[in-house]
Amino acid sequence: MEEIVRVVDLPFGIYALTLLDEDGIYNIYINAKLDPVMREKAYKHEKEHIRRDDWHSSLPVWMIEREVRNAV
Repeated sequence: MEEIVRVVDLPFGIYALTLLDEDGIYNIYINAKLDPVMREKAYKHEKEHIRRDDWHSSLPVWMIEREVRNAV
């Protein structure tokens, strides 16, 4: 699976997010305001979403996030 990682300014409280584009590439956006340790944690969190293929889950978002936090 191909991915592109970008460090960008995101709103306060958003550590990272991942979007799957039309070419099947995962675009991971990490908040530039985070320190290096938190950036790495945010990256691992997003990679877990990719591993689990959460874009096709029928679970509520709060449950997906709880499961991913427990897994990382």
